[in-house]
This record gives sequence, structure tokens and C-alpha cells, in this order.
Amino acid sequence: MSNKIFYTSILILLTTIALVALVSRRGEPIVVKTNLENLPMEIDSYRAKEDFFPDKVYKELNADRHVYRHYRNTNGKQVDLYIGYYGTAKGGRTPHNPYGCLPGAGWGIVDSKQVILKANNYPSGVSVNYILARKGENYESVLHWYQSAGNKVLSTGIQQNIERFIGRVFYNRNDGAFIRISVFGKEEYLKEANSLAKSFAEKFLDLLPNYWPIEQ
Repeated sequence: MSNKIFYTSILILLTTIALVALVSRRGEPIVVKTNLENLPMEIDSYRAKEDFFPDKVYKELNADRHVYRHYRNTNGKQVDLYIGYYGTAKGGRTPHNPYGCLPGAGWGIVDSKQVILKANNYPSGVSVNYILARKGENYESVLHWYQSAGNKVLSTGIQQNIERFIGRVFYNRNDGAFIRISVFGKEEYLKEANSLAKSFAEKFLDLLPNYWPIEQ
């Protein structure tokens, strides 16, 4: 039994070394077309307005492509969208997330959990992260997740790391994006805010794979 374990360990080690050597020799692909800026400015009854962060925020986030928009519907309700895309050369993910950024901006996290979103592309549902944050009398309902390989929806960094490893080994690609959808409101507006964020996110899930960046 001990010999079997030993030889199995040697085989796994040699296979790992071979895979690492293969990946390193292929070189890193570069982003040749970001596409995300072409996401529709109108989604269902929502029409978007582009917005921008201060330069120091972009330097800190260090993404290959940012999309920051405010989508407002015909009833005046607003949903905010942020996408930070990281190509393979930048490791496919951001070190920042709302659990650190919201408290840093003075927001207290009241609740956090995972919720299920369903869309045409994901009829069985996908799990994403939900955060309810509060600053004074203002509340923010936030849905956020990572996305890899165009259509892989991942709720945790561990899941994304696994997906990125598989993509790098088999497709020489491990790019990814951080997606955040949020709605602001007062306490009495929370139920509607949660519903708006969820319904918008489900519509958005069907769109994003069609505008995924191209690497070569």
C-alpha cells in the first residue's frame, strides 16, 4: 500500500510539473477587444447614463476595463451597475470586494447572504452574493459576483480560482470580471429595492456573455 501511495504521489507531482511547464511556454494572451462598453444602454425599461470614478479609484482597482452606469426606469427608479474586467495577464480578478470597501466608505453591513438568480441562460439558477448596507438613514441593496469564461457565474473567490486554473490549463485563459448591481433607498423602500436589484440582475445575466471580452 505504501509503494502504491508513493508512486501515485510521484505521478501527480510529475503531471503537475508538466502542466506548469506547458502553461508557462504558451505565454499570456492579451485583451484585443473589451466589448463590455457595447453593453446596451437600454435594458428592458431602464435607460443608462455613464458615470466615472476619480482617477485614484481606477488606479487602485487596476482593471483592464471598467463599466460604471446608472440605469433608470420610466418610474424614476435607479439601478447602479459596475463591472471591473481583468484579463489573464492581470490574474482575472480584483483584490477588492464590498465586504471591505463598504465599511471603508462608512457603510455598515446589516446583512449578507447568498441568493439565487434565474435567467434564460441559467434556468436552474445561480448563486450570487447579497449585502444590505446602511449609512445613517440610507440603505444600499447590493448583489455581486465573479464571472469567468463568459458564462461562469461564481459567488466566491475560491470558486473563481478553481475556474481560472481550469481555464489556464485547458484554454490558456483565466480572465474574469467582478459584477456589482446596487439600489439605494430608505428603510421603507428596502423590499422594492431588493426586488429591483434582483430583477435587473436576472436580465443582465442573459446579456453579459454576448459582450464578453476577446483575448488572443
